[in-house]
Amino acid sequence: MHLFSGSSHPALAQALSKELGMPLAKIDLKNFSCGERYVKLGETVRGQDVYIVQTTDDKPDEELMQLFLMCQAAKLSFAKTVHVVLPHFPYARQDRVTEPREPISAKLVAHLLEESGADHVITLDLHSTQIQGFFNIPVDALDARPIFAKHFKDLNLPDPVVVAPDVGGAKRAKKFADMIGADIAIIHKTRPKHNEVEVVDLVGKIEGRPCILFDDMIDTAGSLLSAKKALIERGAHRDVYAAATHGVFSGRAITNLTEAEFKEVVVTDSIPMGEKNFPGLTILPIAPMLAEVIRHIERGESVTEIYEK
Repeated sequence: MHLFSGSSHPALAQALSKELGMPLAKIDLKNFSCGERYVKLGETVRGQDVYIVQTTDDKPDEELMQLFLMCQAAKLSFAKTVHVVLPHFPYARQDRVTEPREPISAKLVAHLLEESGADHVITLDLHSTQIQGFFNIPVDALDARPIFAKHFKDLNLPDPVVVAPDVGGAKRAKKFADMIGADIAIIHKTRPKHNEVEVVDLVGKIEGRPCILFDDMIDTAGSLLSAKKALIERGAHRDVYAAATHGVFSGRAITNLTEAEFKEVVVTDSIPMGEKNFPGLTILPIAPMLAEVIRHIERGESVTEIYEK
């Protein structure tokens, strides 16, 4: 097999390479002066399994275009299979038509991945599980809950409550709560505009108890800021944690998270943090889990077994 890295998250690719005990394959990635991307695989992949590591951060369109070119380069070079390791799936929140004349952008990304030559996609905590249905190729939608569960179990919080920041995330929060032996609460909110949130109600017993706001991603953190205020106003313990798989941290996110004064903000390294780091941020590595998944795939073993251990 060959492991190639795109330019979006070289640190993750290096960590995965170390976990697998194999070097990253050579690849030439550059931009022309006109802005077009250029890709050339630096070694033969004929008849081999190819794994391409690429995530999306603050330049999702450029990062996707590079990924498409890498997939096609592998396919046209007679790779046996092309596996795309895409921890943060872009456009995942645009998975349905909510207003007239809108596209279903997540479905389009799925189709473009297939057309570019991907045979299999490995991703992490999709915003909605229905996105798997947009593909005609196998998708391993991994779950980061075990990574977070170990972290919070080690904290030994007294009588914690896992809080879903909206009704849509209730099932995700419930599964995580069951994993760490905690109760669940649900916040009901409305969105007057994109990236604006208003908390309407909260269901669950949180009085005097430490709370863990659990979601799939943190974007501008407006929802978390409103949720934290709502929890404190309703009597929660002052120790409120925020946990999410993908730390997008766009716009006023750092300011909002600083103002919210969470006890701890926990994310994975599915997205490179760069200069987005701030006091109270904990970043959990996903390379060990990705490496274990790849090893199971190469041996033809069940990926589900990883979660059942």
